[in-house]
Amino acid sequence: MSLRSVLLAVASAAMLGGCAVVAVADAAVTVVATTVKVGAKVVGAGVDAVIPDDDDDEDAKKE
Repeated sequence: MSLRSVLLAVASAAMLGGCAVVAVADAAVTVVATTVKVGAKVVGAGVDAVIPDDDDDEDAKKE
């Protein structure tokens, strides 16, 4: 094996390792973002269920 082949192999391995780190970080960010989005929807639905909406009362008064 020549020095050039060894350097090419080492450089390729380093680039693939960096790619794997980016892929894992991207997956982690996607999981966190999805968790936050679902959590916000659940909390919003809970708040809507507990706090009554005043729009219905105003519509009834207009009629």
